[in-house]
Amino acid sequence: MNVGVLGAGTMGRGIAQVCATAGHRVTVRDLDPELVDRGIESIASTLEEGVDRGKVDPGDREAALERISGTTELAEAVVGADLVVEAVPEEMELKRETVTAVEDAANPGTVIASNTSSLPLTEIASTLERPERAIGLHFFNPVHLMDLVEVVAAEQTAAETVEFAEEFVEGIEKEPVVIRDTPGFATSRLGVAIGVEAIRMVERGVASPAAIDRAMELGYNHPMGPLELGDVVGLDVRLDILEGLREELGERFRPPQLLRRKVRAGKLGRKSGEGFYVWEDGERVAMSGDWDER
Repeated sequence: MNVGVLGAGTMGRGIAQVCATAGHRVTVRDLDPELVDRGIESIASTLEEGVDRGKVDPGDREAALERISGTTELAEAVVGADLVVEAVPEEMELKRETVTAVEDAANPGTVIASNTSSLPLTEIASTLERPERAIGLHFFNPVHLMDLVEVVAAEQTAAETVEFAEEFVEGIEKEPVVIRDTPGFATSRLGVAIGVEAIRMVERGVASPAAIDRAMELGYNHPMGPLELGDVVGLDVRLDILEGLREELGERFRPPQLLRRKVRAGKLGRKSGEGFYVWEDGERVAMSGDWDER
């Protein structure tokens, strides 16, 4: 299968990696050639780490990289593709413009997928002439390690498109879970519900971020606490999701002022070096603020 991936950021390059590893030919497209090169270099580095840990065969690494190419031209990424996955920033108009451009350039039978984590897929698909070929494929970060992919069916999505998506996800050795297009789908809605309450607890001095996270890790077997996860995902992304859910579902999703202050201050989490924790070289090294690390 030929797969086009639009966006060479964290999610785009992760999606490209798992597709290529599964045997698909992948073309990664971004607007800037430097971003494209950096994305492919990151894929190579991640695969090399897998080799070093004995998780990836060196021959499989080389074969996967040979299946990946990069471009800044949209047509080069989508013409002849069986599936195109957009992984552009979480902005409705940008996503609508992107999928429209894909449809204009792609073959009529191409399935157009969005990696949106919370935006209404039905609205994204409504701009298409063939919305029955649209589907949501919500991957999770880091893509090569996370088993789940939410397959989100828009109101317009055809049953055969859902079946195609499920088979594709299984073919890249992930687990598909089919979700109706509802605000926040399943995981984003539940995830931010826990995350927003954890932020309110910090805001009210119930406990430190580390204490809350550790309690969820030990008490509920979460691999990562909700505040650390928010830092990893990006506090700006969390804020955007909450704003969207508040509009759709009401005030229980109102973003806490503490979250707004951190985003306004540029404390976005791991990608900026500070959120609820301080990060160095992608590793959590301390809590942000005056909390004792315990």
